[in-house]
Amino acid sequence: MIGARIKSARRQRNMTLKDLAHAAGISEGHMSKIENGKVEPTLAFLHRAVQALELNLDFLFDEDDAAERSVSRAGTRPVLAIDATRQGTGLSLERVIPNTQGHMLQCNIHIVEPGGASDGQIEHVGEEMGYILEGEIELFLDDQVLTLHAGDAFHFKSHRKHGYRNAGDARARILWANTPPTF
Repeated sequence: MIGARIKSARRQRNMTLKDLAHAAGISEGHMSKIENGKVEPTLAFLHRAVQALELNLDFLFDEDDAAERSVSRAGTRPVLAIDATRQGTGLSLERVIPNTQGHMLQCNIHIVEPGGASDGQIEHVGEEMGYILEGEIELFLDDQVLTLHAGDAFHFKSHRKHGYRNAGDARARILWANTPPTF
């Protein structure tokens, strides 16, 4: 579904596969596999691709009935595996706020398996905050590495290069909110 939406947006903008692959920093072959649903894209790739397409990441994950829901019950929220086919990422996102056009806030629970990480550091417009629900992570902000444990919180402007990895031996869960929505 994500790949098909990327392909559709690329075609609407009269971009070639090669153009988007170059703009997103991946090979044309890998781009083709993403568009055809043969591999899952990384979070960093998705950020680069939607920037090249001049879109918001919400476009890729809109939920049909999201605008109507004000409550999301435990165990019923969608969980998105991010690049589940690539070893070492171990990253999933549980939607706390449904994804739809018009929302000014985005909130997910990042579920990070031991050794799992975001794919490098990203930067974009906005502001972010997080609260470590369980586990231990290393938060990368520009050239800083900050070790955070359950109960710790963070806040930063999104123009700072940022990423993270699970530095512990157990699953980490991070309540992460940002505005404007990017993913």
